[in-house]
Amino acid sequence: MRDLTLDRRRWLLGSSALLCLPAASADLVEALQPRTGQGIDWYDPQQWGAEGRGWQETARYYDRLPSRAEEEVRGAVWSLSRHSAGMTVRFQTDATDIHVRYRLLSPRLAMPHMPATGVSGVDLYVRDAAGTDRWLAVSMPKSQDVESKLVAGVDPPADSAQRLFTLYLPLYNGLERLEIGVPAGASFTPESPRSEKPLVFYGTSIMHGACASRPGMSITGILGRRLDRPVINLGFSGNGRMEKAVGDLLAELDAAVYVVDCLPNMQGDEVRQRAVRLVEQLRRARPKTPILLVEDRTYGYAHLQKGSRQRQRQSRLALREAFGQLTGAGLSGLSYLSGAGLLGSDGEATTDGSHPNDLGMVRYADAYEPILREILEGTA
Repeated sequence: MRDLTLDRRRWLLGSSALLCLPAASADLVEALQPRTGQGIDWYDPQQWGAEGRGWQETARYYDRLPSRAEEEVRGAVWSLSRHSAGMTVRFQTDATDIHVRYRLLSPRLAMPHMPATGVSGVDLYVRDAAGTDRWLAVSMPKSQDVESKLVAGVDPPADSAQRLFTLYLPLYNGLERLEIGVPAGASFTPESPRSEKPLVFYGTSIMHGACASRPGMSITGILGRRLDRPVINLGFSGNGRMEKAVGDLLAELDAAVYVVDCLPNMQGDEVRQRAVRLVEQLRRARPKTPILLVEDRTYGYAHLQKGSRQRQRQSRLALREAFGQLTGAGLSGLSYLSGAGLLGSDGEATTDGSHPNDLGMVRYADAYEPILREILEGTA
């Protein structure tokens, strides 16, 4: 059997994040020893960290807001924050079989318009020789307790090297626990969360992940891969409303960019009342952090529904007015993305006229990517 302790010691020496932990290195190595059963070594990602967690002090490890937020935000926001949307676990291994086992927070595995693979599945990507993260497998939950062999018999890596894997966590469910398994004796090197400032997305059900067929196909998942950056997903289904309490929490995060994409949950009057206040709130806390304001997408049925067109026209106008007021007052580092092209113009990019399907998620990412690259290059 390969000396896993030596592998882990080498990893620890290269991990500044873990070296900052109060526990002694020997204790940490011992904690990383896998549970072995039926020929599988099981590893708990809590030992090295899931990427996409904005706070350490959470009620459950895979919650998206700190435990104190239960008293600070509305109940609906708090409930939705228990979902693990946007989080990933990264690791390296030479294993040709990879297993997962986990317990979901909720027994609601799917939604009428979104499959269990997206709501409650975990989604595995692997980095190829060209440095591209490519999809490999997704779990297909059938109960609240999931145990799955995600892949079996993949080609072994060349020269006994390890491959880098990224596991995307459920979008519309939470996790009580999670373990990753490889055949006993296979090498396994945890990858701690990256130290770069994350892209922080605040939005609605669309940003939350509806209706991606699997977690890696969410907007934040796609953009995280394309830009090779950590992301924090603070999309709250039906509840992205530019609220002060959420703004206070956003301001605690040292972001590379704040993305505010809340218009699908807001009327024009609400945008007028809250948009300027939210941007000023973030700017006071983070004077140099770029902020990107994003308009609402166009409903798939808007071409035949006057009321839908009017609603979006009003909310977009209100956001443009807020943008003009802020820039006119001299606020810098503020960018703007129009909503007209977010889903394309052929009507094929939604599940229900409102929420993107996988094609819609790709189109959203296509619209976001150039402006985010421009912002990031401007702050480099």
